Amino acid sequence: MSNSGEQPNPYAQQPPQPPQGPAPQGPPPPPSQVPQQHQGAQSPQSPQAANPYGQPPQPNPYAQPPAGYGYPAPHGAPTMSGGAPVGAPGSYGGAPAGASGGGKGLPAWLWAVGGAVVASAVWAGVVFSTGGFSGEPSPDLRGYAYKADLCGSTSWAPFEDARYKMEDSSTSASAGENPTASGHQDSALDSMWCNADLVPEDAGSDDYSTNLVYTKAFLHKKTDPGPEFAAQYRSYEEQESSTDYKVTPVQGIGDEAYLVSRQESTDSKSTYVVLGVRDGWLTYETAWSSYSSGNSADRPSSEEVADMLRTSATETLKKLKS
Repeated sequence: MSNSGEQPNPYAQQPPQPPQGPAPQGPPPPPSQVPQQHQGAQSPQSPQAANPYGQPPQPNPYAQPPAGYGYPAPHGAPTMSGGAPVGAPGSYGGAPAGASGGGKGLPAWLWAVGGAVVASAVWAGVVFSTGGFSGEPSPDLRGYAYKADLCGSTSWAPFEDARYKMEDSSTSASAGENPTASGHQDSALDSMWCNADLVPEDAGSDDYSTNLVYTKAFLHKKTDPGPEFAAQYRSYEEQESSTDYKVTPVQGIGDEAYLVSRQESTDSKSTYVVLGVRDGWLTYETAWSSYSSGNSADRPSSEEVADMLRTSATETLKKLKS
């Protein structure tokens, strides 16, 4: 025992002692004997009291920081694919770079929707300004123009070379002007026709002969005739009648062309040949129909008529562009 008269501080820190058995139990000292804490000192019962063993305080591994912008989400909070929490930077729900914090910035999905709306509005404006929503495709007329007098644009040279001429109007089968032209213009379709009666130059007075050439042209302005053009001529082969027709594709005229020939017997006195041509949205057709009471050897064959029609069509289409 010291003779200095000083009382030992019962709360002074002591170096750790090896355990000597259970500490004696006794009643706590009266409050009057507990020394007052120095101002600013922490209560021994406070969770942040000084560690009596001299170890630095350890962080609580289970403490959760407040969730918010820039912090990971608490345990159990909803996250996006890859583990990023909803609302975290870099996730689909986070605010874009440059957006104000504190909940004032718009979510990224709202920015994406807004951008899509603006892009759609720009696209719709361009389409409207160019007529994209009009529902009317632009006609591919290839430079062809309407002619009120299709007969004046028809090439008759191949028939003249085969020694045919225009029949006099007073004796023609049409009993009127020969050749005869007509036409009609419309916002959807321009139509042109020409009919002519031809006679052999060396026909005798006792021979009865009629040779008709029908020509027509159409400028389609609203509907593309391409998908249905071939079917119009192929249908000749499917007709259920006593007359057989042969349909042959023709190369070198327009986008597509078909020649239709009626199969005739050797003693037949009639010939029927049709040539149909499509070039873009223009369709053109010329047909030969003839009957003669004279010698069949003097009449042109179906092959010869087909050559005349093909040559005439090629030259006529050139004139319809001029």
